[in-house]
Amino acid sequence: MSIGKRLFGGAAATVLAAVGVVAVNVGTAAAADCGYLFDDFHYTSSADPALTANGWTPRSYQGGPGVPGANWSPNAITFPTNAGQKVLQLTASTDGTAAGTSHAELYSTQKRYLEGTYASRVRFTDAPVSGNDGDHINQTFFTISPLNGDLDPTYSELDISEYLPNGGWGETGPINYQTTWYTYRNEPWYADNLHSEQRSSLDGWHDLVAQVADGHVVYFIDGVQVGDHGGKFFPRQTMTINWNLWFIDTATHTGGLSTYIEQVDWVLFAKNQVLSPAQVGSQTASYRTAGTRFTDTVATSGPCTGPSTPNSPPPSPSTPAGNCSSAPNWQFGSVYTAGNTVRHEKSRYGDPSGPKSGDGVHLWKARYWTQGSEPGWTEQWQDLGRC
Repeated sequence: MSIGKRLFGGAAATVLAAVGVVAVNVGTAAAADCGYLFDDFHYTSSADPALTANGWTPRSYQGGPGVPGANWSPNAITFPTNAGQKVLQLTASTDGTAAGTSHAELYSTQKRYLEGTYASRVRFTDAPVSGNDGDHINQTFFTISPLNGDLDPTYSELDISEYLPNGGWGETGPINYQTTWYTYRNEPWYADNLHSEQRSSLDGWHDLVAQVADGHVVYFIDGVQVGDHGGKFFPRQTMTINWNLWFIDTATHTGGLSTYIEQVDWVLFAKNQVLSPAQVGSQTASYRTAGTRFTDTVATSGPCTGPSTPNSPPPSPSTPAGNCSSAPNWQFGSVYTAGNTVRHEKSRYGDPSGPKSGDGVHLWKARYWTQGSEPGWTEQWQDLGRC
């Protein structure tokens, strides 16, 4: 999460404590290869040229979230061995002062991820590796787009997990959040989001999965569904993939230097495919069995333009010229229901306020209720062809 304050402005989603029913249709991993990102994090250090060549950036710039004036250093990103397996490790420490506080973040250099399945195996920790316990530390896995001004309606962020072992934001720990953002404003603070939460320890390794498709973001921890968020909160533009470790504040720090870690075993993104947690595990095991430490076919594989689910209607043939005359132009703030048609030229990068694709205006039909999701970038719209 890139935000230094937190108050939930939207309704809290129902928390599911038992094995949940997947709210979107689940296809097979082999149904359509629309592109994959997989990384086993087999690097030597944050300065390893392969790390940046493979599309990752260790954060070095200052600013939020967290303690104002704290340091963010690439040196806080390391790659030790845990149980015989190389892992990504984020390290954060504080002595209770801003100058003595260090945060860590690794993020994808390119903002190019939208619909599909996000997954990562993450080790959360309840106690510091050294020093006194009790700090308001935040351990995360999330996706995010830039906020282009207060209450930007195209802003998109999925906090797949934010684990606070000692609490924070007025909450006692341990608590874990999944938060799906519509937008926010920093001053005065206003948040528009949905969230789910789990109030128990997550110390140890966990498989985190988010299915982003069919107007829903469905969250899983270790195969158990813990959230289903939709409506206007469905992401509206492409995002980066991120992990960070940071202190919400230093209010509960006691004496000396305390150091915390978060570890990441692997990451998987399946573009425009809805994979169950079991299928994520199978795909990851397949890469490891083959000795694949890194692969990225997100930009090059498949003709897919939307999530590959069994019940998705097939694309219609191109509509003859002239059939767009009665359709209105797509409007970001308008609500559309199944069957509504609009005219729109998709953006080049998944940002509705950004440059156009150059592919011309197409006619689009809404598959179901939608607001703020751009035609051409989400499965909520069916392409009926160029006007």
